[in-house]
Amino acid sequence: MSSAVQSFMQEVVARNAGEKEFHQAVEEVVESVMPVLDRHPEFRKAKILERIVEPERVIMFRVPWQDDRGEVHVNRGMRVEFNSAIGPYKGGLRFHPSVNLGIIKFLGFEQIFKNALTTLPMGGGKGGSDFDPKGKSDSEVMRFCQSFMSELYRHIGEYVDVPAGDIGVGGREIGFLFGQYKKLTRRFEGVLTGKGLNWGGSLIRPEATGYGQVYFAEEMLKTRGKSFKGLRCVVSGSGNVAQYAAEKVIQLGGKPITFSDSTGFIVDEEGINAEKLAFVMHLKNNKRGRIKEYVDKYPKAHYESVDPKMDHNALWQVKCDVALPSATQNEINEVDANNLVKNGCFCVSEGANMPTNPAGVKVFLESKILYGPAKAANAGGVATSGLEMSQNGLRLQWSREEVDQRLHNIMISIHENCRRTAEEYGTPGNYVNGANIAGFLKVANAMMDQGLV
Repeated sequence: MSSAVQSFMQEVVARNAGEKEFHQAVEEVVESVMPVLDRHPEFRKAKILERIVEPERVIMFRVPWQDDRGEVHVNRGMRVEFNSAIGPYKGGLRFHPSVNLGIIKFLGFEQIFKNALTTLPMGGGKGGSDFDPKGKSDSEVMRFCQSFMSELYRHIGEYVDVPAGDIGVGGREIGFLFGQYKKLTRRFEGVLTGKGLNWGGSLIRPEATGYGQVYFAEEMLKTRGKSFKGLRCVVSGSGNVAQYAAEKVIQLGGKPITFSDSTGFIVDEEGINAEKLAFVMHLKNNKRGRIKEYVDKYPKAHYESVDPKMDHNALWQVKCDVALPSATQNEINEVDANNLVKNGCFCVSEGANMPTNPAGVKVFLESKILYGPAKAANAGGVATSGLEMSQNGLRLQWSREEVDQRLHNIMISIHENCRRTAEEYGTPGNYVNGANIAGFLKVANAMMDQGLV
């Protein structure tokens, strides 16, 4: 770490004590963009970097709700509106017990650059609550969502802030949130994305993050004259992103062999085909079951539990050509990254937000494998949310094929922008630098144009 980065980070850490995920996200960007500041002294003079790491607005509020037994609960809700230089704040809502301000700020900060890369006019934001929808009835989730939106509605709007889903917030939750927003405001507008198809949603939105993750990997593979055909792919997670990443890999001729959840993972050496994927989708989306039930249906596969006390996750020791981390932040550490490289993995494309910690990222970059960081590789989800916003504004719904083609083109454009920018700044093949610098330049130039606001 250079002295300039170190000095900057000391101030960030002091001002944002205890928010380690946020510190991690900021440090990665700052290390990449220091050469940009050398070329653009006007950015230094205008304190663009200092302004960009400070959210424009942070909203925190209590969320009281009542369970089915009549017991009252109080959760904490929040929305971080980080940067609106290129468009209204855009980013998901996460409902999970681990949610705290540091995690929401990390996600919102990443969203600034991810959204800038999509070529669509969207700023960066994120929100959520420490509420856990797991094990709750539909009625309990509805009451929580209605209470949450009873405060959030004051701060959002189709031209102000457009939330979406994230971990713990799927179609059910978006429906309850939108219904309450509509009741309170008397406005039917595209204020949330991930809506139901029959009331303003977009085709391909559920698939978008996983599809985009694979499209980005496909573009990286092309730079080395390869395709997915016949490649072994390790997929982490078994939720929305993982499911559709596996689906697209299958369509492109690849062979997904794993899924995981918080308790462990399955390995199917025969490969997960369309029929097996359909079983996983039913298991996870309808039954809300555990991934270990896969081996009851397909006994040739094997299941391995994961001990969180270990210094590595055995999932990343499974021999593969491509790794698609699609579960959660910091799921790959230095040991895991070394295990992947040692076992022949030559391409990593991130579907989760920041799934590799800094030490793991360093391993990937030093080994010169193809490494697509989340802010580029998983931008397909928010890109399709942007397409949903466009359809809402036009009062139209595009066909599945049209949305998928637009998504594919956006991911090709993101890849090319990252690849070209990395070369321009002297680090060819480094998609981390390429993504950070390309996103930063777009936002920084917009901030300069708009004055000191």
